[in-house]
Amino acid sequence: MADSKKSEEFFTYKGRPLVRCGDEMYYGNMEEPYVIRLQIKSKKEVNGEEIADKVAIQLLATDPYLSPRKQLIKSSEKKGLYLAMDIADIWLERALAKK
Repeated sequence: MADSKKSEEFFTYKGRPLVRCGDEMYYGNMEEPYVIRLQIKSKKEVNGEEIADKVAIQLLATDPYLSPRKQLIKSSEKKGLYLAMDIADIWLERALAKK
């Protein structure tokens, strides 16, 4: 009997992995120097659906040898997931272009 292991495929946004666990999401490839963490701070109900209201965005260095304080490069808070993802993509593009 052969093992049938599939490599995990993640949802992507603009060609980069987007992984969600509860109210926390990671955007970007952990093998690259930077990744974005998005945390949903509050939600609101619109037409019977619960949507993100306030979202914290953090640009993090993925270097495991850095202290957690030095891993945090930039942070902000935005209203709505769409605006947060837009800013996250810009920050990640600029950070990876500098490497």
